[in-house]
Amino acid sequence: MAGPKTLLVLENFINGKFVPCSSYIDSYDPSTGDVYCRVPDSGKEQVEAAVTAARDAFLGWSSKSPQERSQIMNKLADLIEHDLETFAQAESKDQGKTITFARTVDIPRAAYNFRFFASSILHHTTECTQMDHMDCMHYTMRTPVGIAGLISPWNLPLYLLTWKIAPAIASGNTVIAKPSEMTSVTAWMMCKLLGKAGIPPGVVNIVFGTGPKAGEAIVSHPDVPLISFTGSTLTAQSIRERSAPHCKKLSLELGGKNPAIIFEDANLDQCIATTVRSSFANQGEICLCTSRIFVQRSIYNEFLKRFVEEARKWKVGSPSDPTASMGALISKEHLEKVKNYVKKAQAEGARILCGEGVDSLVLPTGNQNGYFMLPTVIAEVEDESCCMQEEIFGPVTCVVLFDTEEEVIKRANGVKYGLAATIWSSSVGRVHRVAKRLQAGLVWTNCWLVRELNLPFGGMKASGIGREGAKESYEFFTEVKTITIKH
Repeated sequence: MAGPKTLLVLENFINGKFVPCSSYIDSYDPSTGDVYCRVPDSGKEQVEAAVTAARDAFLGWSSKSPQERSQIMNKLADLIEHDLETFAQAESKDQGKTITFARTVDIPRAAYNFRFFASSILHHTTECTQMDHMDCMHYTMRTPVGIAGLISPWNLPLYLLTWKIAPAIASGNTVIAKPSEMTSVTAWMMCKLLGKAGIPPGVVNIVFGTGPKAGEAIVSHPDVPLISFTGSTLTAQSIRERSAPHCKKLSLELGGKNPAIIFEDANLDQCIATTVRSSFANQGEICLCTSRIFVQRSIYNEFLKRFVEEARKWKVGSPSDPTASMGALISKEHLEKVKNYVKKAQAEGARILCGEGVDSLVLPTGNQNGYFMLPTVIAEVEDESCCMQEEIFGPVTCVVLFDTEEEVIKRANGVKYGLAATIWSSSVGRVHRVAKRLQAGLVWTNCWLVRELNLPFGGMKASGIGREGAKESYEFFTEVKTITIKH
């Protein structure tokens, strides 16, 4: 009989050193359902130590030139790229996503985040104006804010953590970051590279733990003037309440209920292939995933038939299987939540065309207890249904028909969210008209998830506050002052 497996035990990274914690949380391998890792259950004490370290490191780091900070960040990107395969395997095991997705999306983007901000920090300019009749000159200056509190989610763990750390440190801030307690391994691995890259102790501190304990301690700390959070709209409400007494700067990137609008002149070959991907990539666990598909009446039946055929081709399997299109969902609780939405749709009279409850899921022996689910397509569902209104955050998408442009714009906007949308049409005029009227921070036409990091990223309505991008992140992570000189 085999002995008990040795669990991976993570430690907080504070002031350039790994620090053990007095209590730990179990972290599960989503593909097997087994505990495989122990994550520090940090609280006020650990956050206080991180604040002290970040405060002490701030003067030295913020007084370095942008060029010096840029060199260090590029070195960190080199180190992540050097270990890309190790990081990809760890991310896949920890999160449940396929090794292919981690290898081609998550880890390359994590390294690129550092490169991107290492470059953009060198190109910002400030303003200057003259007032000759007053013998005055005015100019602006941007300075780092101080200690940045960064809280990242479990769906794209290292990808979204580095998307926050990179602009924060590029701008001269020091940081306290808290990844999700469900996906902490790659953040812990990155900590081992920080010193090698030349990042001084205390500049990047990573405190592991839950939102209610560790997250709460960061958000309510009076010496952390800025919070950047990616996660649920519900948690964001709590962050706003906790941070309100301290007047903190907030950037909140929240949920979405993203529509795809497919007009009768769409290129269906491209549209169907891309919309299957936009619905089910990363198990549907991306805030930008498509979960409401509006199809014009004349092509509705053809679209539905072909879309379901393509969705059925997506292989659900072990995340380590290079031929798998989809891996496991993040947790047992999340899997149940997603499945319950399908049950509610059925109870309301909707039709489940493929996936959950319709097709059988065949899994390898070692993955029988993992948190897997088939790509699921729901049709004949009312706009008022919870499946059309609430963020499911899993491999479930709803397909409904529409008649007119005016009607579909109103229905697409008829949710509390406003993060992303996709439009499929070959009419240039229509694409511009519809894009302008959709309540969404990002609108893709005839494509999905083509990202230009220089431009603003973020949502309207309940999808968040603020934007991220080259200019937007720099402005968020700095304070601007206007200086007037009389001569």
